[in-house]
Amino acid sequence: MIDLTHLKGRTVAVLGLGKSGLAAVEALVNGGATALAWDDAEPARKRAADLGADIADLADPATAIEGIDRLVLSPGVPRSHPVPHPVVARLAEAGMPIEIDIDLLAEARPDARYLGITGTNGKSTTTALVGHILSEAGVPVAVGGNLGPPALGLDPIGADGWYVLELSSYQLETVARPRWQVAVLLNISPDHLDRYPGMMAYVTAKTRIFEALANGGTAVVGIDDDWASAVYYYETVQHPGHAVAVSVDTTLARGVWVIDGTLVDALDGTRTPVLDLAEAPALPGVHNWQNAAAAYAAARSAGVATDAIVTAIKSFPGLPHRQERVAEIGGVAFINDSKATNPDAAVRALACYRPIYWIAGGKPKPGGLGPIHEELDRVAAAFLIGEAEAAMAEELAGKVPVVHCGTLDRAVAAAARQAQAEAQPGATVLLSPACASFDQFANFEARGAAFAALVHGLAGQGDAAGGTAKAVQGGAR
Repeated sequence: MIDLTHLKGRTVAVLGLGKSGLAAVEALVNGGATALAWDDAEPARKRAADLGADIADLADPATAIEGIDRLVLSPGVPRSHPVPHPVVARLAEAGMPIEIDIDLLAEARPDARYLGITGTNGKSTTTALVGHILSEAGVPVAVGGNLGPPALGLDPIGADGWYVLELSSYQLETVARPRWQVAVLLNISPDHLDRYPGMMAYVTAKTRIFEALANGGTAVVGIDDDWASAVYYYETVQHPGHAVAVSVDTTLARGVWVIDGTLVDALDGTRTPVLDLAEAPALPGVHNWQNAAAAYAAARSAGVATDAIVTAIKSFPGLPHRQERVAEIGGVAFINDSKATNPDAAVRALACYRPIYWIAGGKPKPGGLGPIHEELDRVAAAFLIGEAEAAMAEELAGKVPVVHCGTLDRAVAAAARQAQAEAQPGATVLLSPACASFDQFANFEARGAAFAALVHGLAGQGDAAGGTAKAVQGGAR
């Protein structure tokens, strides 16, 4: 945990008591500060009180706010759209500085180096991969933020180390204090538009990462979508000589790209093939080629040698719930891609397998299935669940066979039966929902864990056709 004793005797408001908010409360209390905490949910308030926070409804005009030093805002609490949270509105009107936990981290550890990673899709894998590369190269590193431990729950890192932080658009709306030595933007596609008044507001939140680029820092930008490509060309003007392009479909004069599965380094102007990504089995598919290229560029910008980066990419174990191979039963692979909470993420997994017995649905995102239509020729049947079931069935009608399942357990059983009965080479039961999980599960992790448990149950029983069952432990293979 990060030492916040420099705030001893201060009063700091904490709004939103999820993972990052509770870590902020604990670090503040341990550092001798008064944490004045609030959350609209009573169980969250109780957890904060158990950690030593003072609980106060800061939106209540009867609650005094004089003497509060600053507000630490949890990312899920809206600052403006669709409406500001009443506490945010009240404290902002009073001129209160509004920060997030990452700002307190940077204040407490000013000598460390900071590497931030954002993008609509792929940021978790890329963040974990960069952390793996630095760790394997013997560089002190702590990985967290939107992925894994919250910022104030990380270990202290000194001037010889790096904080590698995944950053959501929600976090980037507020964070200001870190100076990013390396800042990565992977891609931009429509997402979270219930939080933003329009696409430009979402893009603006994402690109705030480059407003805090350190002097001489490097901006790594994927250029394979129109939004991010426009950002790259803007950054070449804002940070001449310090913007690095990454691509999986364009040969570049300078940058890092992938052609036919080969990672090419032209950061110094000389095109050098460095890695056949077939040797990195935890990174299947074109979307993971972009993740690998961005991680390579970020690690090189952080001073890691090429050979060390290549070795680490090959040994990367992957992440749970991101194309995680759970088991193979009777010749059918079962893949957990629960992290695919929107169509742009799901289409990346769909492009990797054939034939697919696709489990999809949940709490829908606006805009329908979008790019998924391009990969429907790979889908043998769709097994639909959750709130999105009816709308997805209507959109898929006449394009792929649809099985109405309602719940995940029914979908897994039905998909397994059909895949084994049809016994096609390469058959894959793929959970890649293209929807959020909140209609039936607490989060995508809970949904993925439920899928894995159901599959392991099938593996324990043996497949219906009488074949062997092989469970796979750990991450993607």
